[in-house]
Amino acid sequence: MTAIDLFVSPLGRVEGDLDVRVTIDDGVVTSAWTEAAMFRGFEIILRGKDPQAGLIVTPRICGICGGSHLYKSAYALDVAWRTHMPQNATLIRNICQACETLQSIPRYFYALFAIDLTNKNYAKSPLYEEAVRRFAPYTGASYGPGVVLSNKPVEVYAIFGGQWPHSSFMVPGGVMCAPTLSDVTRSIAILEHWKDEWLEKQWLGCSIDRWLENRTWEDVLAWVDENESHRNSDCGFFIRYALDIGLDKYGGGVGNYLASGTYFEPSQYENPTIERRNAALIGRSGVYAGGQWYEFDQERIREDITHSFYSGDKPLHPFEGETRPIDPEAGRAQGKYSWAKSPRYDVPGMGYIPLETGPLARRIAAGAPGAAPYQDEDPLFVDILGKIGPSVLVRQLARMHEAPKYYKWVRNWLDQIDLHDSFYTKPIEHASGRGFGSTEAARGSLSDWIVIEDGKIENYQVITPTAWNIGPRDGEGALGPIESAMVGARIVDQEDPVELGHVARSFDSCLVCTVHAYDGKTGRELSNFVINGMV
Repeated sequence: MTAIDLFVSPLGRVEGDLDVRVTIDDGVVTSAWTEAAMFRGFEIILRGKDPQAGLIVTPRICGICGGSHLYKSAYALDVAWRTHMPQNATLIRNICQACETLQSIPRYFYALFAIDLTNKNYAKSPLYEEAVRRFAPYTGASYGPGVVLSNKPVEVYAIFGGQWPHSSFMVPGGVMCAPTLSDVTRSIAILEHWKDEWLEKQWLGCSIDRWLENRTWEDVLAWVDENESHRNSDCGFFIRYALDIGLDKYGGGVGNYLASGTYFEPSQYENPTIERRNAALIGRSGVYAGGQWYEFDQERIREDITHSFYSGDKPLHPFEGETRPIDPEAGRAQGKYSWAKSPRYDVPGMGYIPLETGPLARRIAAGAPGAAPYQDEDPLFVDILGKIGPSVLVRQLARMHEAPKYYKWVRNWLDQIDLHDSFYTKPIEHASGRGFGSTEAARGSLSDWIVIEDGKIENYQVITPTAWNIGPRDGEGALGPIESAMVGARIVDQEDPVELGHVARSFDSCLVCTVHAYDGKTGRELSNFVINGMV
């Protein structure tokens, strides 16, 4: 048996640094360690500030999903200050948050994920030349239009929010905009163009309604072969190529999922509270673990710091959360190896366990029984999960499935705006309170907890989807979701471990790979190279 250690740093194409070290036995990953190598400290920055500081500071956590950060921070204050939310304001918040995600879906696929499909390791595939023709960075026939057109949805965000990214137009009690009929009709025209030119013409090769008829894995496979337009669309080709190169065979992960949900039915959430939140959601919340669904309850979340560069003696709920960084060198002596904490969820009968968040988790939540008439009900990925299990392919397909779904939702919300009604209700700025705000960013569950005392922020804690997914081992030794997903991957070329890139990028973690490969027996460095530089 040959044992090899690979050190991959960084392993993302987004921002920040994600280092990965894996142990390989006979070409297969047997263990993995993910290290968030950058300390941010936003929670420390916010302490003692005005409660509305989160509206300005948290969107700067991420240059890609800043609108999602604004959305959940505004709702956290809505809960803490017990505001009234006009239905128009809920619609505008929904529209802008969804448009940010609609922007992310094609941009992520073509600019971050699909370019690895042109890796030389796949040259023996009969579909390889077509993959290069479509997905080669900058020159690919699909790459250019996909990346350029991805900008259209955030033009809609900017119409309502004034700018994108880093807008702060969502405030406690509503939104700071007064859209006109021209704004609404222009937004509709922009989205129709995006739908016509990319979503239906390039990605699906059919109408969005036809794609959304798919309810089982067999339906998807039949859809691919239904006609040449489906088969030769980017979606049809991706499914065929991914199956051919084996992206359905690895990257499964923990197999348990969490979605905190997003987008509110306006009539159901005029007075935001933690207790009313789940029932008001359109994109449903939920936990799926051990083959069962559970209602999402933020009270069951804890953050473990056993292997994180922070001091503390026990896992804490975010309302009581601490962010006390320590010297990484001292931390490594204690077995710590990451700046990310390890979020865990108390599942009845299973204890505190790691859960995957993201598009696949959302799709599983959508398949749970008991949806209200206004809530997302979609059994497709529950069926896929049961028949072929989780993988790089399934996780990626779940992300792309949300493009037609979210487009339809946004079009419906635009039609519901009442230009003669209110968009803001001035709140009472209570001197003390606690608030919880959460949403589903493109990458998964994103939540804020705020504690206000004497008119200032006493405590502020943020749990990002990247923390849920790339967090290190916990005090029980349980691997984080990406660490678990790496295990079992067969590495064809240890000098170019594209498989590790596929797994990490299928989670689309908000962390930006120099690779150090070491012989496990001699310690000799085998290679040092970048697999995730700017392209």
